[in-house]
Amino acid sequence: MKIQGYWLASGILGVTAASMGRVAESGADAVVTKSIGLAPRKGHPGPVLTTSHGGLINAVGLTNPGIDAFKEELELLKGKKIPVVLSIFGNTVEEIVEVAKKGIQLKPAAIELNLSCPHAEIGQIAHSPDLTHKYVSAVKDIVDCQVFAKLTPNASDIIAVGKAAEEAGADAVVAINTLRGIKIDIYQMRPVLGHKVGGLSGPPIFPVAVRCVYDLSQALTVPIIGVGGVANWADAIEMHLAGASAIQIGTALIEGLDVFSGIKEGVKKYLKEMRISNITEIVGAAWRSTT
Repeated sequence: MKIQGYWLASGILGVTAASMGRVAESGADAVVTKSIGLAPRKGHPGPVLTTSHGGLINAVGLTNPGIDAFKEELELLKGKKIPVVLSIFGNTVEEIVEVAKKGIQLKPAAIELNLSCPHAEIGQIAHSPDLTHKYVSAVKDIVDCQVFAKLTPNASDIIAVGKAAEEAGADAVVAINTLRGIKIDIYQMRPVLGHKVGGLSGPPIFPVAVRCVYDLSQALTVPIIGVGGVANWADAIEMHLAGASAIQIGTALIEGLDVFSGIKEGVKKYLKEMRISNITEIVGAAWRSTT
Protein backbone atom coordinates (compact mmCIF):
# COMPACT_ATOMS: atom_id res chain seq x y z
CA MET A 1 0.00 0.00 0.00
CA LYS A 2 1.08 3.60 -0.53
CA ILE A 3 2.30 5.22 2.66
CA GLN A 4 0.54 8.53 2.30
CA GLY A 5 -2.62 10.30 3.39
CA TYR A 6 -4.53 10.35 6.65
CA TRP A 7 -5.38 7.12 8.47
CA LEU A 8 -7.38 6.00 11.47
CA ALA A 9 -4.93 5.25 14.30
CA SER A 10 -5.06 1.98 16.19
CA GLY A 11 -7.08 1.97 19.40
CA ILE A 12 -9.83 4.38 18.32
CA LEU A 13 -12.94 2.98 16.57
CA GLY A 14 -10.92 0.06 15.19
CA VAL A 15 -12.81 -2.73 16.93
CA THR A 16 -15.76 -3.43 14.65
CA ALA A 17 -16.34 -3.42 10.90
CA ALA A 18 -19.22 -0.98 11.45
CA SER A 19 -17.10 1.64 13.21
CA MET A 20 -14.19 1.27 10.78
CA GLY A 21 -16.63 1.49 7.91
CA ARG A 22 -17.96 4.82 9.21
CA VAL A 23 -14.41 6.12 9.45
CA ALA A 24 -13.73 5.02 5.88
CA GLU A 25 -16.85 6.82 4.68
CA SER A 26 -15.80 9.97 6.53
CA GLY A 27 -12.68 10.33 4.37
CA ALA A 28 -9.89 8.30 5.98
CA ASP A 29 -7.39 6.95 3.44
CA ALA A 30 -6.75 3.79 5.49
CA VAL A 31 -7.82 2.30 8.81
CA VAL A 32 -5.64 0.64 11.42
CA THR A 33 -7.43 -1.90 13.57
CA LYS A 34 -7.29 -2.16 17.32
CA SER A 35 -4.30 -4.26 18.39
CA ILE A 36 -5.24 -7.93 18.19
CA GLY A 37 -3.57 -10.79 20.01
CA LEU A 38 -3.60 -14.56 19.80
CA ALA A 39 -6.40 -15.11 22.33
CA PRO A 40 -9.27 -13.04 23.77
CA ARG A 41 -8.13 -10.57 26.41
CA LYS A 42 -10.27 -8.73 28.96
CA GLY A 43 -7.75 -6.01 29.69
CA HIS A 44 -7.43 -3.97 32.87
CA PRO A 45 -10.14 -3.26 35.47
CA GLY A 46 -11.94 0.06 35.18
CA PRO A 47 -11.89 2.94 35.07
CA VAL A 48 -9.85 2.60 31.88
CA LEU A 49 -10.13 6.13 30.49
CA THR A 50 -9.85 9.67 31.83
CA THR A 51 -9.20 13.15 30.49
CA SER A 52 -6.18 15.28 31.35
CA HIS A 53 -4.95 18.66 30.09
CA GLY A 54 -6.77 18.45 26.78
CA GLY A 55 -5.84 14.83 26.13
CA LEU A 56 -6.82 11.34 27.18
CA ILE A 57 -5.13 8.82 29.44
CA ASN A 58 -6.19 5.24 28.81
CA ALA A 59 -5.29 1.95 30.43
CA VAL A 60 -7.54 -0.38 28.47
CA GLY A 61 -4.94 -3.13 28.60
CA LEU A 62 -5.17 -4.35 24.99
CA THR A 63 -8.72 -5.65 25.33
CA ASN A 64 -9.52 -7.61 22.17
CA PRO A 65 -11.47 -10.67 20.93
CA GLY A 66 -8.44 -12.57 19.65
CA ILE A 67 -7.37 -13.04 16.03
CA ASP A 68 -9.73 -15.95 15.30
CA ALA A 69 -12.85 -14.04 16.34
CA PHE A 70 -11.64 -10.84 14.67
CA LYS A 71 -11.72 -12.54 11.27
CA GLU A 72 -15.45 -11.87 11.03
CA GLU A 73 -14.97 -8.11 11.35
CA LEU A 74 -12.30 -7.98 8.65
CA GLU A 75 -14.44 -10.07 6.32
CA LEU A 76 -17.23 -7.51 6.68
CA LEU A 77 -14.83 -4.70 5.76
CA LYS A 78 -13.89 -6.13 2.37
CA GLY A 79 -16.66 -4.28 0.58
CA LYS A 80 -15.49 -0.87 1.82
CA LYS A 81 -12.57 -0.68 -0.61
CA ILE A 82 -10.21 0.92 1.89
CA PRO A 83 -6.77 -0.34 2.91
CA VAL A 84 -6.94 -2.11 6.28
CA VAL A 85 -3.80 -2.26 8.40
CA LEU A 86 -3.99 -5.07 10.94
CA SER A 87 -2.40 -4.11 14.26
CA ILE A 88 -1.11 -7.12 16.18
CA PHE A 89 0.83 -7.85 19.36
CA GLY A 90 2.37 -10.79 21.15
CA ASN A 91 4.04 -11.33 24.51
CA THR A 92 6.75 -13.42 22.86
CA VAL A 93 8.29 -13.63 19.40
CA GLU A 94 6.63 -17.01 18.91
CA GLU A 95 3.25 -15.60 19.87
CA ILE A 96 3.36 -12.61 17.54
CA VAL A 97 4.47 -14.90 14.70
CA GLU A 98 1.43 -17.08 15.33
CA VAL A 99 -0.85 -14.04 15.27
CA ALA A 100 0.81 -12.85 12.05
CA LYS A 101 0.32 -16.27 10.42
CA LYS A 102 -3.38 -16.14 11.18
CA GLY A 103 -3.65 -12.47 10.31
CA ILE A 104 -2.01 -12.74 6.90
CA GLN A 105 -4.75 -15.16 5.84
CA LEU A 106 -7.16 -12.21 6.10
CA LYS A 107 -5.15 -10.36 3.44
CA PRO A 108 -4.64 -7.00 5.17
CA ALA A 109 -2.93 -4.23 3.22
CA ALA A 110 -0.20 -4.20 5.88
CA ILE A 111 0.54 -5.34 9.42
CA GLU A 112 1.39 -2.90 12.19
CA LEU A 113 3.37 -4.38 15.07
CA ASN A 114 2.37 -2.90 18.41
CA LEU A 115 5.68 -3.18 20.25
CA SER A 116 5.11 -0.29 22.59
CA CYS A 117 1.78 -0.16 24.48
CA PRO A 118 2.79 1.58 27.75
CA HIS A 119 0.15 -0.12 29.92
CA ALA A 120 0.73 -3.74 28.91
CA GLU A 121 3.49 -6.34 29.08
CA ILE A 122 4.63 -5.64 25.53
CA GLY A 123 5.52 -2.05 26.42
CA GLN A 124 9.19 -2.91 26.95
CA ILE A 125 9.81 -4.41 23.50
CA ALA A 126 10.35 -1.10 21.73
CA HIS A 127 12.69 0.07 24.49
CA SER A 128 15.21 -2.49 23.21
CA PRO A 129 16.80 -2.37 19.74
CA ASP A 130 17.61 -6.08 20.05
CA LEU A 131 14.07 -7.14 20.95
CA THR A 132 12.61 -4.85 18.29
CA HIS A 133 14.85 -6.43 15.66
CA LYS A 134 13.82 -9.93 16.73
CA TYR A 135 10.09 -9.22 16.60
CA VAL A 136 10.18 -7.37 13.29
CA SER A 137 12.45 -9.86 11.51
CA ALA A 138 10.42 -12.83 12.76
CA VAL A 139 7.20 -11.40 11.31
CA LYS A 140 8.84 -10.25 8.08
CA ASP A 141 10.09 -13.79 7.53
CA ILE A 142 6.57 -15.24 7.38
CA VAL A 143 4.35 -12.57 5.78
CA ASP A 144 4.16 -11.22 2.24
CA CYS A 145 2.73 -7.79 3.04
CA GLN A 146 4.25 -4.60 4.40
CA VAL A 147 5.17 -4.54 8.07
CA PHE A 148 5.20 -1.36 10.18
CA ALA A 149 6.84 -1.10 13.61
CA LYS A 150 5.12 1.16 16.13
CA LEU A 151 7.65 2.84 18.42
CA THR A 152 7.43 4.39 21.86
CA PRO A 153 8.51 7.89 22.93
CA ASN A 154 9.25 6.34 26.33
CA ALA A 155 12.41 4.65 24.99
CA SER A 156 15.74 6.11 26.04
CA ASP A 157 16.98 6.04 22.43
CA ILE A 158 14.17 5.95 19.87
CA ILE A 159 16.68 6.39 17.02
CA ALA A 160 18.49 3.16 17.91
CA VAL A 161 15.17 1.34 18.10
CA GLY A 162 14.05 2.79 14.77
CA LYS A 163 17.29 1.72 13.11
CA ALA A 164 16.87 -1.78 14.50
CA ALA A 165 13.37 -1.98 13.05
CA GLU A 166 14.63 -0.78 9.66
CA GLU A 167 17.53 -3.24 9.66
CA ALA A 168 15.09 -6.05 10.49
CA GLY A 169 13.09 -5.24 7.37
CA ALA A 170 10.33 -2.91 8.56
CA ASP A 171 8.72 -1.15 5.61
CA ALA A 172 7.95 1.90 7.78
CA VAL A 173 8.00 2.95 11.41
CA VAL A 174 5.03 4.46 13.23
CA ALA A 175 5.90 7.25 15.65
CA ILE A 176 4.62 7.49 18.29
CA ASN A 177 2.61 5.38 20.71
CA THR A 178 1.23 7.01 23.86
CA LEU A 179 3.30 8.50 26.69
CA ARG A 180 3.18 6.94 30.15
CA GLY A 181 1.02 9.10 32.37
CA ILE A 182 -1.04 9.11 35.52
CA LYS A 183 -3.93 11.18 36.89
CA ILE A 184 -4.74 11.45 40.58
CA ASP A 185 -8.17 12.24 42.01
CA ILE A 186 -7.45 15.01 44.51
CA TYR A 187 -10.53 14.18 46.62
CA GLN A 188 -10.16 10.42 46.75
CA MET A 189 -6.38 10.95 46.89
CA ARG A 190 -5.60 8.02 44.61
CA PRO A 191 -5.02 7.33 40.91
CA VAL A 192 -8.13 7.63 38.75
CA LEU A 193 -7.42 4.62 36.52
CA GLY A 194 -7.86 1.09 37.73
CA HIS A 195 -4.40 0.23 36.40
CA LYS A 196 -3.04 3.49 37.87
CA VAL A 197 -0.67 4.21 34.94
CA GLY A 198 -1.98 4.69 31.42
CA GLY A 199 -1.05 6.08 28.03
CA LEU A 200 -1.46 9.80 27.35
CA SER A 201 -2.70 10.75 23.87
CA GLY A 202 -4.06 13.81 22.13
CA PRO A 203 -2.80 17.43 21.91
CA PRO A 204 -0.49 17.27 24.97
CA ILE A 205 1.84 14.81 23.21
CA PHE A 206 1.91 16.51 19.81
CA PRO A 207 5.27 18.32 20.26
CA VAL A 208 6.84 15.06 21.46
CA ALA A 209 5.50 13.21 18.42
CA VAL A 210 6.82 15.91 16.07
CA ARG A 211 10.25 15.71 17.70
CA CYS A 212 10.36 11.93 17.33
CA VAL A 213 9.29 12.08 13.68
CA TYR A 214 11.84 14.85 13.05
CA ASP A 215 14.68 12.81 14.54
CA LEU A 216 13.68 9.47 13.01
CA SER A 217 13.19 10.84 9.51
CA GLN A 218 16.79 12.07 9.44
CA ALA A 219 18.18 8.77 10.68
CA LEU A 220 16.12 6.26 8.65
CA THR A 221 15.52 5.62 4.98
CA VAL A 222 12.11 3.96 5.38
CA PRO A 223 8.98 6.15 5.56
CA ILE A 224 7.76 7.53 8.88
CA ILE A 225 4.08 7.31 9.73
CA GLY A 226 3.39 10.12 12.20
CA VAL A 227 0.84 9.83 14.99
CA GLY A 228 0.26 11.67 18.22
CA GLY A 229 -2.00 14.63 18.87
CA VAL A 230 -2.77 15.68 15.29
CA ALA A 231 -6.09 17.52 15.50
CA ASN A 232 -6.25 19.82 12.46
CA TRP A 233 -4.69 20.62 9.10
CA ALA A 234 -1.96 22.84 10.60
CA ASP A 235 -0.86 19.99 12.86
CA ALA A 236 -0.78 17.71 9.83
CA ILE A 237 1.41 20.13 7.88
CA GLU A 238 3.79 20.42 10.83
CA MET A 239 4.02 16.63 11.06
CA HIS A 240 4.73 16.37 7.33
CA LEU A 241 7.42 19.05 7.59
CA ALA A 242 9.03 17.02 10.38
CA GLY A 243 9.20 14.01 8.07
CA ALA A 244 5.92 12.07 8.16
CA SER A 245 4.82 10.61 4.83
CA ALA A 246 1.46 9.47 6.24
CA ILE A 247 -0.37 10.54 9.39
CA GLN A 248 -2.62 8.60 11.74
CA ILE A 249 -5.40 10.31 13.68
CA GLY A 250 -6.98 8.99 16.88
CA THR A 251 -7.97 11.13 19.85
CA ALA A 252 -9.17 14.00 17.63
CA LEU A 253 -12.06 11.79 16.50
CA ILE A 254 -13.76 12.55 19.79
CA GLU A 255 -14.72 15.86 18.20
CA GLY A 256 -16.33 14.09 15.24
CA LEU A 257 -15.54 12.00 12.18
CA ASP A 258 -15.31 15.07 9.96
CA VAL A 259 -11.73 15.57 11.18
CA PHE A 260 -10.43 13.71 8.12
CA SER A 261 -12.27 15.90 5.60
CA GLY A 262 -11.32 19.01 7.56
CA ILE A 263 -7.64 18.14 7.52
CA LYS A 264 -7.67 17.27 3.83
CA GLU A 265 -9.40 20.50 2.89
CA GLY A 266 -7.03 22.57 5.01
CA VAL A 267 -3.95 20.85 3.60
CA LYS A 268 -5.23 21.38 0.07
CA LYS A 269 -5.70 25.11 0.68
CA TYR A 270 -2.26 25.38 2.29
CA LEU A 271 -0.55 23.71 -0.67
CA LYS A 272 -2.36 26.01 -3.10
CA GLU A 273 -1.47 29.09 -1.07
CA MET A 274 2.18 28.02 -0.88
CA ARG A 275 2.22 27.04 -4.58
CA ILE A 276 3.25 23.48 -3.80
CA SER A 277 2.01 20.85 -6.22
CA ASN A 278 2.29 17.74 -4.01
CA ILE A 279 2.49 17.04 -0.29
CA THR A 280 5.58 14.89 -0.87
CA GLU A 281 7.52 18.07 -1.60
CA ILE A 282 7.33 19.19 2.03
CA VAL A 283 7.92 15.86 3.79
CA GLY A 284 11.01 16.45 5.93
CA ALA A 285 11.44 20.01 4.65
CA ALA A 286 11.90 21.37 8.18
CA TRP A 287 15.17 19.52 8.68
CA ARG A 288 16.32 19.52 5.07
CA SER A 289 16.28 23.32 5.09
CA THR A 290 18.72 23.44 7.99
CA THR A 291 21.24 20.87 6.74
